[in-house]
Parts: sequence; C-alpha cells; structure tokens
Amino acid sequence: MESLRNDKQREVLMGFFKTGEGEYGEGDEFLGLKVPQTREVVKEVWKGFPLSEVPELLMNKWHEVRLCGLLILVAKFEQLATKRLENDETAIKGRDEILTMYLQYANQANNWDLVDLSVPKILGRWLLLPTHLGDKNYKLKVVDELADSDNLWRQRMSMVCSWQTSQAGNPSWCLRYAEKHLHHPHDLMHKAVGWMLREMGKRVSMELLREFLRQHAQEMPRTTLRYAIEKMDEAERKEWMKN
Repeated sequence: MESLRNDKQREVLMGFFKTGEGEYGEGDEFLGLKVPQTREVVKEVWKGFPLSEVPELLMNKWHEVRLCGLLILVAKFEQLATKRLENDETAIKGRDEILTMYLQYANQANNWDLVDLSVPKILGRWLLLPTHLGDKNYKLKVVDELADSDNLWRQRMSMVCSWQTSQAGNPSWCLRYAEKHLHHPHDLMHKAVGWMLREMGKRVSMELLREFLRQHAQEMPRTTLRYAIEKMDEAERKEWMKN
C-alpha cells in the first residue's frame, strides 16, 4: 500500500477528512489512496490473511491501511454470514470472533468513512444473526455501550449499524438510537441520524418515519431533519421544514 502512495491525492484527502488542528480528524495521516485502490488490495489478500494479524493493520498510522484491515474483517465476516452458514456452529463462532475483534479495536475506526464502510456489514449484520455471545439483551448492551461512549466514532457506529437492520425490515434499532442521539452536539451525528431515519423510512415504513418526525421534528437539528426527509416529495419536505 505504501508503494501506491500519491502525495497530491494525500493533500486532498487530509483536507476532506478534516485532519487540521481542532478538527474531527486531527492528526490522521494518509497515503493518498482512493477507496477502490484499497478494495483492490483487500480483494487480493483477504482470503489468506490470518485474522490474528488484522490488529497490526488496525493499529497502523496510515488511514488507508486501517481501512484495509477493516475491509478484511468485512470480507471474512460476509464469508461466514451466507444463508447457508447462518446457523452453522463453526461460522457462528467465527463471526463472534470477528465481531469481538472489531469492537476491541473500534477506536481505530476513527473517521466517518472507516465507520460507515465497516459497521453495517459487521455489527449491523451480526445483530440479525445467531450468536453464542448472548441473547437479544446482550446485543442491545453491545450497541448501548457504543452509544453511551464519549467517543464520537463509537457513537456513530451505534447509529449507522442500523442501516443493516432497517434493510432487513426491523426499524427498532434505528428508532432507538435516533432518539438517543437526537440532541447530539456534533454535525457528523446529525447527518448520521438523519441518514439512518431516511433509510428506515425507505426500507421499512414512510409512515413510521412520519410518526417519528411528528414527535421530534421541532426539537431535532435542521441537518437531521433535512437528511431524514430527503426522499419525500418537495411539497412534503417544505411542510416539514416549517417546523
């Protein structure tokens, strides 16, 4: 990955991901790779890459190398989450091991792209599958601990993982964490909450989304509201923005 370094692209990415002093990505370092380049590396190596060596990638100083580690975890998890293997004992154990590692190194997913490209396909998928780690209350505890953390990226994980559960027709995770994060101070969480509400409305029920908005539109940040209503027609969007 270091051989693919692109200093011109590196400068662009450092600005885009807000790596300056006092910004949310302060101090992060980039090689200057685009995501498709990182995916190509993952495609080449993930099958033979030992799970035990992934933490070395996750602890790397380079943003793209950490993304590579996260995407290797995604690929390995997806391999064990096919319909055929959903209830397979060995696959369940493997998925639990990947999920445990992901949570252990969650702080290394320290920007929105690292969270968004990994959490739905690992944690979000795990919420829908059998596990030996605990019952549904355990799953709630896992996501609640992320939500209650003082770490922005863990908090975003608790919200964005609901993309997968909404895809599967279950709105409860989205609604629970949208309400929990409704008054979050950071713009990145305003966007995440609105985005997940929009997806829940699209995938599960627009009426359920409207009901949530009737309860909370007046108190939620404008950014959250704008994201949530993005798929509604223009006339309805204007009505909601009057709140």
